[in-house]
Amino acid sequence: MFPVLAIVGPTASGKEAVALEAARRLGAEILALDSMKVFRGLDIGTAKPSPRARERVPHHLLDLVDPGEAFSTRRWLTAAHRAEEEVRARGRLPLFVGGTALYLKALLFGLFPGPAADAGIRRRLKALPPSLLHRRLAEVDPEAAARIHENDLRRLVRALEVHEITGRPISALRREWDRAEPLRPAILAGLRRSREDLYRRIERRVDRMMAEGLLEEVRALLRRPGGLGPVASQALGYKELADHLEGRIPDLARAVEILKRRTRRFARRQLTWFKHFPIHWIEVAPEDPPERTAAAGLSVPAPPAPGSG
Repeated sequence: MFPVLAIVGPTASGKEAVALEAARRLGAEILALDSMKVFRGLDIGTAKPSPRARERVPHHLLDLVDPGEAFSTRRWLTAAHRAEEEVRARGRLPLFVGGTALYLKALLFGLFPGPAADAGIRRRLKALPPSLLHRRLAEVDPEAAARIHENDLRRLVRALEVHEITGRPISALRREWDRAEPLRPAILAGLRRSREDLYRRIERRVDRMMAEGLLEEVRALLRRPGGLGPVASQALGYKELADHLEGRIPDLARAVEILKRRTRRFARRQLTWFKHFPIHWIEVAPEDPPERTAAAGLSVPAPPAPGSG
């Protein structure tokens, strides 16, 4: 059973540069562990690798669907398994790189054991106000209601859908999933920076994206047939700038500041999510070059296979 090889970490931690060096040393190809890089046209705001980086090391699991489409963890996992097989067939190593903990969870533990979507239930629930959905969820699953924001329509609908189909709260199913044994061994290296350094990098990254034309990219996406779908529209940068372009945040500077604040908050949540994985954390100083960090990552010991005792 091949182990999952991955470099993970919060947004703006420098994963891509380190991964390029690690891939060069390992003879690996990079598979994006990222829920937003799957969308075509979401390039600047998701920090997709440059053409030069893709020439240096082949990248996979990018640009899988149009931004107006929905996309699920199940679809990503199917594509990831196929990409892994193709990379190994070429005699290369698959190296997953990114910050989407849910995708890493699916790789190691399989898919969340919830029921398939029911179009009729979803249609009925989506017709109701989110505040009402949240109150209903608080009655049947207080734990999930405490975790899901009142305005998060997608997750509210899914939680109520699961309860309606199974008669069980989604939080109970998730606890069972969290206790499951991993299906595969994993060698996971995580990049961790001081909060001050990470926040500075986030500030610079957002400023650089704006200078590179993120606003124009969002404007072009909104004009496309289908626009930004329910998943792509939640991507950091695209949501805030779409709100600006559509008049909900009239001041551009205010939209950019909201983006920076939300990105900092998202980075904190990523670090919380990653606590559930056996990650070997590498402390990265501001002056550390990617080569040094990659060398530290390559020293991570291999774990025992699942069930080996």
